[in-house]
Amino acid sequence: MTAKFNDGKDDGALRTIGEVSLVLGIKTHVLRYWEQQFPALQPLKRSGRRYYRTEDVGLLEIIDQLVNRDGYTLKGAQQALKDGKTVAAPVASSGLAPEPMVARLTTDTLDEVPADVIAQLRAIRAQLAAALT
Repeated sequence: MTAKFNDGKDDGALRTIGEVSLVLGIKTHVLRYWEQQFPALQPLKRSGRRYYRTEDVGLLEIIDQLVNRDGYTLKGAQQALKDGKTVAAPVASSGLAPEPMVARLTTDTLDEVPADVIAQLRAIRAQLAAALT
């Protein structure tokens, strides 16, 4: 888990929906909706309150990455979690997420992708990264 809670609690402490929402920057109604959409996400519910475990927060970070940064639909994110395709790759030197399609192509079908195509894709990505900074 990479979420940093600065509340004086132990790292493994249970967190309320408000605490998780604040740290991850995800609204509480979205967190509640994701609970319905992702069966693996099941925070403890006591006295009408939700308490998120460390593993719940980690799963929320993965869902947030897939949906809000990688552009997956909720169905696509569900499938990616089901297929186990959510292993975090190291962050590229630009500070941005690694090139997902290039990573898949180089690991699955490297011989089928011409090197000039990969070079062009990397150049485009670098231009986009420069435009965003």
